[in-house]
Amino acid sequence: MAISIPPSLPLRLPALRPAAAALLLAGMAAGGAALWAQVAGDRGIRPVAATTDIEVRGIQVNVTGDNAEAARRAGWAEAQRLAWAKIGGPKLPDSQLDGLVTAIIVGQEQLGPRRYIATLGVVFDRARAGGLLGGGGARARSAPMLVLPVLVTGGTETVFEVRNPWQRAWAEFQTGASAVDYVRPTGSGWESLLLTAGQANRRSRAWWNAILDQFGAADVITPVAQLTHVYPGGPVEGRFTARHGPDNLVLGSFTLRAANSEQLPAMLAQAVERFDQLYTQALASGQLRPDPTLSLEEIDLSPEVRALIDAARQAEVDEAARIAAEQPLAPPTPVTPPSPVPGTEPAAPVASFTVQVTTPDPASIDAALGSVRGTPGVRQVTTPSIAIGGTSVLQVGYAGDLAALAAALRARGWTVTQGSNALAITR
Repeated sequence: MAISIPPSLPLRLPALRPAAAALLLAGMAAGGAALWAQVAGDRGIRPVAATTDIEVRGIQVNVTGDNAEAARRAGWAEAQRLAWAKIGGPKLPDSQLDGLVTAIIVGQEQLGPRRYIATLGVVFDRARAGGLLGGGGARARSAPMLVLPVLVTGGTETVFEVRNPWQRAWAEFQTGASAVDYVRPTGSGWESLLLTAGQANRRSRAWWNAILDQFGAADVITPVAQLTHVYPGGPVEGRFTARHGPDNLVLGSFTLRAANSEQLPAMLAQAVERFDQLYTQALASGQLRPDPTLSLEEIDLSPEVRALIDAARQAEVDEAARIAAEQPLAPPTPVTPPSPVPGTEPAAPVASFTVQVTTPDPASIDAALGSVRGTPGVRQVTTPSIAIGGTSVLQVGYAGDLAALAAALRARGWTVTQGSNALAITR
């Protein structure tokens, strides 16, 4: 089907990775220009830069001064003292405390002629303050975890389809000091098509591998925020659930309550900190680790394990020979030498070939990946491009030449067309 794109619409496909571009093109073929409405508009919130500084938020001050500027300076000095005490720092003079502070974050402030009322955040330099706090040493971090913040409100589940306060809370969270390596998407453009609330319920490892590869992540965490407005302008109740992995396993949950909609951002910021504590505890207990069923094509047997497999196969051959020797009445049969035990013969060089496969639906993608990976001689399979309803592209590492790979795929029931350093397979 021919699709015409108006010149006024920006074409962003060159910025996509191959797998994401293939998915987007497949959707365009099914939905035409309507797909552009799903990626257009003002969406996406860029996460703040991650640093290891110590950030303390929610410090409330109410001070007076000779004038407005003096009241503000007094308020900031008071916030520094309160924040330092909140994290358990020893008593220090204001002059020394000034040298530890790198930034003051203004949340809300009201400035009068001689009064300053504000909610502030204070950022301390970890290199200088860590020694006084008795910390700052190096510690292990988790594998990169893709963050999929799901917001449930008004019966609707959203992630990056529209800007929402839950996405903003995660974008503004300072992750540098956390033991969890959070990978936070911006949520703009094609990311809003791939990362949806429905994706959190998928179980296909092939789909998850393709998506995690786009962000350089090893696994996924799904912090779910379910908000209920008791009545318009009234309290907001939030139930939060920490989920992890492609199977959407629950690691913990908690509830919070905001007095009104104006207090909602503060409640969500507190919820993100609680999530960080839950995921950090899960990391310490061994629960927060990459799912072993992801990226199976990267798994290779160690020489020790391969030697055990070879020894077991050789034992089976010896046992079959012993049983045959104990049957003297059986008619003599020509003795054929046993086949070489896999792994004992010199390893054939591994070459990379392109394999194109027709994939009309998601099930055919999983079936094709499983069949190709199970073909004898195949060492690795990656998915540079996946297209539902079209032709997906696989990059296959094979111990042999192209003709041998074609023969092996035919033995698996595929119809193979051989080209120049590439194959096209169909059922």
